[in-house]
Amino acid sequence: MKRLHIIAHTPSENTAILRDAIAAGASDKALKTVEIVTSSPLETKPEQLLTTDAIILFTTENFGYMSGALKDLFDRSFYNILEKTQGLPYALCVRAGKDGTGTVRSVESITKGLNWRQIQPPLVLKGEYHPDFEHKAHEYGQIIAAGLEVGLW
Repeated sequence: MKRLHIIAHTPSENTAILRDAIAAGASDKALKTVEIVTSSPLETKPEQLLTTDAIILFTTENFGYMSGALKDLFDRSFYNILEKTQGLPYALCVRAGKDGTGTVRSVESITKGLNWRQIQPPLVLKGEYHPDFEHKAHEYGQIIAAGLEVGLW
């Protein structure tokens, strides 16, 4: 089995719905060899990052930056995982009230420092909440898990 870890900061009902949509897409019944693990950044331990095959990071846009919870995970983990997760495949989903640019930039700055490999362009769900966000999140999770299953990353 390959492990896909979805690390999601979900401070609202809508962001929890989007996290669940990502997980539902990644858990597609057609995928037989991908195990899905979901946790919040605050409960994720650095050791968990060492036992995963790919990660989807989901964060809100907070003041043009990633959530404090995701930043906390990076702060607690960075030096413990730096040499051990080089090339780790990851994808990023942002729930942005504005444009998400600063959020994407802040996450990419840290993941580049870790030498992680971005496997899909960031999915930025911006503006007022729209039910179509759920479909996009579901599809994003499905694409990442399918690629992991067939060995693209």
